[in-house]
Amino acid sequence: MSDFVRGLRLWLAPRRIREEGDTPDYRFSLANERTFLAWIRTALALVGGGFAVDQFLPDLRWGVRVGMALALLAAGALCALRAVNHWARCERAMRRGEDLPVSRFPALLSLAVGVVAVAMVVVVVFGWRG
Repeated sequence: MSDFVRGLRLWLAPRRIREEGDTPDYRFSLANERTFLAWIRTALALVGGGFAVDQFLPDLRWGVRVGMALALLAAGALCALRAVNHWARCERAMRRGEDLPVSRFPALLSLAVGVVAVAMVVVVVFGWRG
């Protein structure tokens, strides 16, 4: 079974994680869960921001408005999916006594949000209208 399928199964059946390695200090597992919840809050904020751009900027050119909204919505969806993946990978690594996994996702998410923010600044300063 590939690592992807094994990881996906952990998303849907987290009890399988208990089968791997030793139980870590519960404080680490709870910290991992708090990190997961922070990622979920971030995902919800991005989704809300995407809807807000679409609903509250009707005078903006259609392509610009929809592009920014879709970028935020896509970032929110990816953030939510990445949250559960990161939680499972970290929990597995802690149980195995391995180093915690590293990820480029925070940097990519920051870049995406930064690009949308700069685009919104340009819209506010120059007032692009449809």
